Amino acid sequence: MSNSEDTLNKQFGLYELKEEGVSPDPIEQFRLWYEEALRADLIHPNAFTLATSTIDGKPSARVLLLKGFDQAGFIFYSNSESKKGDDLANNPFAALCFWWGRLERQVRIEGKIHIVSDDEADEYFSSRPRGSQIGAWASHQSTVIPNREILEERFNEFEHRYSDKSVPRPPYWNGYRLVPDTLEFWQGRDNRLHDRLRYKLLSGGQWLIERLAP
Repeated sequence: MSNSEDTLNKQFGLYELKEEGVSPDPIEQFRLWYEEALRADLIHPNAFTLATSTIDGKPSARVLLLKGFDQAGFIFYSNSESKKGDDLANNPFAALCFWWGRLERQVRIEGKIHIVSDDEADEYFSSRPRGSQIGAWASHQSTVIPNREILEERFNEFEHRYSDKSVPRPPYWNGYRLVPDTLEFWQGRDNRLHDRLRYKLLSGGQWLIERLAP
């Protein structure tokens, strides 16, 4: 086996994940792991893969950044006229997947998507860097463009338009909240016998914790 294959097939085993060691509340368990990821000096520990599907079941996935989470769900922001925005408008069920390689951990979250309130979206948009605010106006996300220059021209146009005023949130730029019904915490272990604990939301509002075979 080559050195590169050895690297790709490295053994896991930094930590273990046991039922008696996790919170009965999956959001609290996510918070504990997320805070460890923040302390681990990872690049974009808030990055996750968002998987969506068209109404007829054709999937697509892309990487976004988590902007907040609490008992109500997991929040991200995007252009609602994008591919993912179109998917979510027609099929509001989605999945998030976080990978924290240095910690040998993965979290998968599934549930239904809801659009956040205008007030919440306005508040977050106003906190973004000004360049990002202008970029939201300049880019018709997911549409075909002839070259990069047109993006830069549009950016300059909107930069001039709002040169002496605050940049408002575009009407198509919205926040999304995934309300989870399933969360799975994955911890890498040796011999590929990984730990997988899944939280499932029951009809009465309680969470059932189940161990899954790796």
